[in-house]
Amino acid sequence: MRLVYGIALLTLVWISSPLAWAEPVGITASLSSAEVIHAGKPVRIERNQDNKNTIDADYALTSRACPPFCIKPIKLAVGVETIGELEMIDYLVAASKADSKVLVIDSRTPSWVAKGTIPGSVNIPWTLLKEGSSDPLTIAGILEDRFGAKDEDDLWNFSEVKTLVLFCNGMWCGQSPANIKTLLKYGYPADKIKWYRGGMQNWHVLGLTTIK
Repeated sequence: MRLVYGIALLTLVWISSPLAWAEPVGITASLSSAEVIHAGKPVRIERNQDNKNTIDADYALTSRACPPFCIKPIKLAVGVETIGELEMIDYLVAASKADSKVLVIDSRTPSWVAKGTIPGSVNIPWTLLKEGSSDPLTIAGILEDRFGAKDEDDLWNFSEVKTLVLFCNGMWCGQSPANIKTLLKYGYPADKIKWYRGGMQNWHVLGLTTIK
C-alpha cells in the first residue's frame, strides 16, 4: 500500500507541475525563432515559453488621454506600408546582414528604450527628426549619415537610401508617425518607409523577445 500510494503521489505531483504540460510557443507553425544582431551581438527572437506569461505592466494600460494619445489609422500615408510582427522579424533579420540596406528604428526617447527594445533595432529618438525640437543640420546629418541620402546642390538625392522600418510604443503613439511625416516632407521615398504600427505594446502582447 505504501509503494502504491507513493507512486500515486509522485504521479499527482508530476501532472500538477506547469512544466510537465507546458506547450511550446513558436512564432509560426514553421518558425520557432529568428536570430538578429543587436549592438554587434547575436540575439535570438522568440516568444516567451511560459504559457502563463502576462504582458509587461508598462504596456497593460488600455486608456490614455486622447489627444494626444489617439488611435492611429492603419494606413498612415500614401505609399507607406504598415507591417505586422512577421514582416517586422523579416526586416530585423535583413537589417542584421552585413552592408544591409534596411534600418529598423526605435523612435522612442532613451528613457523608454532603457526599459527594453526590439532586438536588431537602433534608437534614433523622434525628437532628433522632429521639426521644431530639432534643427535642419541635425536632420540633414541623419539623412546623410544614417539613411544614405545625398545632398547635391541643396537638393536631396534619395536614389540609394535605406529602407526604414519605424516603430514606437503602439497604435496610440505619435512618435514614429511624426518622424514618417517629416521624412515624407523632405522627399524621402514613401516606398522606402515601413511602419510597425503595433509597436512595443503588440510586441509585448505576443511575448516576443525584448532587450535592454
